[in-house]
Amino acid sequence: MEEPPTTAQSAQSAHAAQSAHAAQSAHAAQSALHALHALAALERDVATLREAWAGAMPAWGANFGAAQVDLEQMSDPGLVRVTDAPAKTRRDIDAVLARAAAEVARRSGPEFGETGLAKAQGFHNPTRLLAASTGASRTDAQRLIAVGTATAERPTFSGERAPSRHPHVAAALATAAIGLEAASAITSMLDRAWARAEASRVDIVEAALVDLAAQVPLETLIRGVREAEARRDPDGGEPRDDELRSERSLTMREDRHGMVHLHARLDPESAAPVKAAIEALVSDALRRRDPAGDPAPVVDDQRSIPQIQVDALAALARHTLGCTQTLAPLAKTTVVVRVDLDTLVNDLGHARIDGLDQPVSASTARRMAADAELIPAVLGGESLPLDLGRAARLFTRAQRLALGERDGGCASCGQNIAYVEAHHIDWWQRDTGPTDLSNGVMLCSFCHHRIHRDGWRIDAGPSEVWFIPPPHIDPDQLPRLGGRARFELRENRAA
Repeated sequence: MEEPPTTAQSAQSAHAAQSAHAAQSAHAAQSALHALHALAALERDVATLREAWAGAMPAWGANFGAAQVDLEQMSDPGLVRVTDAPAKTRRDIDAVLARAAAEVARRSGPEFGETGLAKAQGFHNPTRLLAASTGASRTDAQRLIAVGTATAERPTFSGERAPSRHPHVAAALATAAIGLEAASAITSMLDRAWARAEASRVDIVEAALVDLAAQVPLETLIRGVREAEARRDPDGGEPRDDELRSERSLTMREDRHGMVHLHARLDPESAAPVKAAIEALVSDALRRRDPAGDPAPVVDDQRSIPQIQVDALAALARHTLGCTQTLAPLAKTTVVVRVDLDTLVNDLGHARIDGLDQPVSASTARRMAADAELIPAVLGGESLPLDLGRAARLFTRAQRLALGERDGGCASCGQNIAYVEAHHIDWWQRDTGPTDLSNGVMLCSFCHHRIHRDGWRIDAGPSEVWFIPPPHIDPDQLPRLGGRARFELRENRAA
C-alpha cells in the first residue's frame, strides 16, 4: 500500500507543475510574439508596395487599369522600387512558410503514426502535403522543412526554448535580410561539414556566411559556401575527390530523329582540360564575332553559345582523329591549378582549378601539377618580376596568372576566367598607365565597357579590388569589394 505524499512532496509537485505551466505559457507568449512580428512585417510589405506602386506612376496622364498597363507607365526608378518591394515580401513569406513547414513536419513525425498531421490530411508524408499546399516541387517542400527545422527554436526537457541551431541564419531570415535559398545553402553545408567542429568556430563561419549572403548574389554565396566547406577539413577533400572520380560517366544514345545525346558527369580533374579546351575555342569564336576594329567576317556568326560549344567539341574530336598540328586557339590554352606552397608540400588543404568553382584536394592538385600540360600556380613560393612599368603595353602570361589569382575571373561580375581579359585601370595611352599588377584588373567585355562608360573608379591592391561607383549611381560613393575576396572566407575575416 502506497504512503500518502508528504506536505513537502506535495509542495514540490505543485511547484514543478507551476513551473511547467509557466514555461508553457512563456512559450505560447513567445510564439504569439513571433506571429505578431511576422504578420506586422507582411503588413508593412504590403504598405510599402502600395506606396512604391503609387509613387512610380506618372503625375499626369496615368491610365490606372490592369497591372500590366500600370507597369508599362512607370518610370525606370519606380519600376525598380516596385520590383524590390514584392521581392522583400516574398522573403518574409518564405520565412513564415519555413516556420510553418517545420511545425507541419514535427506534427507529422513517425511517433504520431496514422494520427500524424500529414497522414490525417491524406498525404504520405509532410513533404507531399507541403508540395500540394504551395504548388511547388517536393524538392522545394523539403527545402522549406529543412530550413524551418534548422532555424526553429528547440524545446528543452524543462519546457523552455533553446536558440535554434543556426541563430545567425534564423535572424537574417526573419528580417528578410537573406532569402530561403541562401539560408538553405548555409545551413545544409554547416550541418554536413561542420557538425563536429567547435561551436565557437561554427558560429564565426555562420556569421561570416550570413553577412556575405546579405551582400552578394546567390551564385557568389555558393562559391563562399564551397570555400568554407573546403577549409573545414584539410584531409576531407581527398575522399570527396575519390568519390567524385568514382561517379564519373559518359553515356551516348541516338534518338529516332538521328540526334545523338551525350550526357557526361566529370570529376574536377577530368573536367578541367575538357572545359579549358572548349572554352578556348568558344572565346576565339566570340572574339572573331566582335573583332574590335579588325575587318568583319564575310558571313555573320549567328550561332548560340551552346551551338558554338557543340562545334568546339566536334572540332576537338576531328583534330584528334586526323591532325598532328595544334589548333591555333589552343596554342596558348592551359589549365591552371592554384595551390598554396604549404598545401603542395604537406599534402594538406585544398586547391582551385581555373574555371571550376569546386575546390579540390591537395593530392589532386599535386597529381595535376605533375602533368606537363598544366600550370601549377604556387602561391607563397619564389615570385616572378610582374611589374613592367611602361616597358610593355600588354600584360604578360605571368601577370595574367597573378591577376587571375586575385580576381578569380571578372573582378566585377564573377564571369568565368576563360571569358575575361587583363585591362589597364589607368589607360595605357590616355592616362599613360603602367603595365603593373596595381594597375591591372580582370574584366569581361561587358563590365569593362560599362565601368568606363559610367565612370567607375577602381582601386586595386595585392589581394583585393575595390570598385568606387560614380555619384549618379551612389551619391555616397561607397567602395564595393570585388574579385575573389568577395566570396573567400579568409582567416582574418572569420576570426
